[in-house]
Amino acid sequence: MLFTTLLLVATASAALASPLESRALPTPIPASTARTYLSKLVVENEINDPPYSRSLFPHWTQVSGSCNTRETVLKRDGTDVVTARDCSPTSGHWVSPYDNVATNLASDLDIDHVVPLKEAWRSGARLWTTAQRRVFANDLIRPQLVAVTDDLNQQKDPSKWTPPLASFHCTYARAWVHVKHFYNLTVDTAEKAALSRILNRC
Repeated sequence: MLFTTLLLVATASAALASPLESRALPTPIPASTARTYLSKLVVENEINDPPYSRSLFPHWTQVSGSCNTRETVLKRDGTDVVTARDCSPTSGHWVSPYDNVATNLASDLDIDHVVPLKEAWRSGARLWTTAQRRVFANDLIRPQLVAVTDDLNQQKDPSKWTPPLASFHCTYARAWVHVKHFYNLTVDTAEKAALSRILNRC
């Protein structure tokens, strides 16, 4: 079953992006594949019953040693990252792929869920077990987690928001569809139309 597989692979190492892709994400599916996957996603109005709560998605779980998911992404997405014994970054350099803003301070960054937790909840994750939501919230395999400028980490939907950096829109849409398809989440009409527009320009 899908989620049996998810639980087994949740601790596997994430494949890094190729030099032609953003360094901050595992490589999303190609645009042609994303367009095919998008056509297969179930179109359904979002449902928030029972109401979403972030606590329903256990996140920043231990990955290896003392490093949790957040710290693992910070190490993956940065260059020259030095960490303390507890794995917290003490120095490094990061460039947020959403807006191309650089920083040497890990405190300037949030770890963004490309498909937000609330979006996932309203698109089908409300029907999952807590263990399945934990896998989703800590997924280092799919292009779902990325270190970005902290004020850009917000509730998002491609029909209302895209990253400020236009050159990243194609990667963002491909990643969004990649994640939604893998987890068998639904899309609403406006979301699908927005994703189609972006992918058709890729």
